[in-house]
Amino acid sequence: MSSSGLRQCIRDVSPYLILLVAISTLGPLQFGFHLAELNAPQDVISCRAKQQSVSRFSSVLSLMSKSSNSDEVSTTSALPDCIPMNDAQFAVVSSMFTLGGLVGALGSGPIASARGRLLAMRLTSLFYIIGSVVEALGASIAMMAVGRVFSGVGAGAATVIVPIYISEVAPPRERGTFGAMTQVSINVGILITQTMGYFLSYGSAWRWILVAGILIGVLQGFGLLLLPESPAWLAANESVTQARRILQRIRGKHYDIEEETLTWGDSAVSPEEEGLLNDSTVGSRRDSTTSKVSGRNNGNLGFLEVIKDPLYRPALVAAIGVMCAQQLCGINSIIMYSVSLLRDLLPISSALLTIMISAINLITTVACSPLPDKFGRKTCLLLSIFGQGASALALALSILFEAKILSAFMVLFFVAFFAVGLGPVPFILASELVGQEAVGATQSACLGANYIATFLVAQFFPIINVALNKQFGGAGWVYFIFTALAGLCGLFVLWRVPETKGKKDADEVWGRTRRLD
Repeated sequence: MSSSGLRQCIRDVSPYLILLVAISTLGPLQFGFHLAELNAPQDVISCRAKQQSVSRFSSVLSLMSKSSNSDEVSTTSALPDCIPMNDAQFAVVSSMFTLGGLVGALGSGPIASARGRLLAMRLTSLFYIIGSVVEALGASIAMMAVGRVFSGVGAGAATVIVPIYISEVAPPRERGTFGAMTQVSINVGILITQTMGYFLSYGSAWRWILVAGILIGVLQGFGLLLLPESPAWLAANESVTQARRILQRIRGKHYDIEEETLTWGDSAVSPEEEGLLNDSTVGSRRDSTTSKVSGRNNGNLGFLEVIKDPLYRPALVAAIGVMCAQQLCGINSIIMYSVSLLRDLLPISSALLTIMISAINLITTVACSPLPDKFGRKTCLLLSIFGQGASALALALSILFEAKILSAFMVLFFVAFFAVGLGPVPFILASELVGQEAVGATQSACLGANYIATFLVAQFFPIINVALNKQFGGAGWVYFIFTALAGLCGLFVLWRVPETKGKKDADEVWGRTRRLD
């Protein structure tokens, strides 16, 4: 970012905006937290490491620790230390999170469009709390799966609503940078849970990881009491005057918001507010505003309306394709299964490497957050997909030929390239490819597709990985599949995804004149 661009960003960003983004992104943070919460303690939860009862924390601090040689599951407390599970059962428990995410993604868009972004975000905190409580108290596979479903519903809803909310409160010039905060917060959640798992993967201590999810959910719920409704949603559904008032507060009292509010129109203005808007400032813009606002903005479109309308179909295809590409390139094979996948393959502890992976993912995402605004969304996507594909190929070969040091570096490169584009950009695109009237339905459809792709990876990656290794001998064969998928995803982005950088609205992105119907 140039020095002039940095100065412009500082002028555009108020402390109140930072607060809104920080609180709202607690939702995606919990998505990352719950996505990876079972990774590090997998062997302990599934009773594969029953004999391990000394925490790393205790070892580091040289404190007195207990030891046990019993092969029986400990039941000295009200809850068992572990829940016996094989690989297939553990995969089911893990993937239930994505099924809940699918439900949350599909259901939250209509709620956010009809009742507002704020109510929908508050509901996500409730689902997170319920899911975390059920998981923390889980004594069986069924309870753990139910808890994962509830947490998944909250995660699915959060990843739909929060990117929309941020795009509607962020300054237009910095929308890409702030949009990346969704992915940054997801990575923060992953890093938190992986670090906790490193220290708490023993006995029944893993349950404290799940208790932490309850605390974050409560913090989010209280924080959301401080947030206002999205100005753009208010302008389209309730009150232009109130929307302008909130936007002015977000931008700062000396910021000129007139350019941002030009396309809001007067459709949501109540009769008693009409007089307030008939001043010389608004009146001078009345004609130009009317020509820019479609009659469609008077309501919110459902998914079926969007998919049937040829005006929105190219945007829907592009956005859904990018969301699927985010998962099909293989990132969650590392995020969800790195500890078990990389065990005995790499020269250092796989749990420690997982923390390093999460930290690098976070650092790279923060460092790359200005890139979509600087180089463009499409360029970042293609660079990310190419980098992940090349890294997956190198990772497959290095694991196959037992080049352990190279394998470790390829895992890190694989995650770093994800942060360049596939991490942040998909969450930005939906709100830029369609108008306000269709963004809720489009974002829901996109995240629904994303969770289906995530489910496929979560459920079948361990099974396919084991099957290929048995069939061909050695390990790492599954990453040849991710290499091929990356190639297909790259071709899709190249042909079907338009560039949205610097475009004022969806009509300019697609090069069309807005209809007046």
